[in-house]
Amino acid sequence: MTTPEKYVTAAYCVVFAVVLVYLLIMALKLQRLERDVDDLAGRVPDEDEEETSQEPAQVG
Repeated sequence: MTTPEKYVTAAYCVVFAVVLVYLLIMALKLQRLERDVDDLAGRVPDEDEEETSQEPAQVG
């Protein structure tokens, strides 16, 4: 393998490693975001629960 071929191979390896690291970071951020959304969704009461917990309006 010639010297230029070695440099090209090394450059491709570096680019591949950078893309893998980028994808790993994005996957971790997505995982954290999904956890936060699930947490927030758990804090919001369901519409069905709101309807049953409200007292009926008194007429008169």
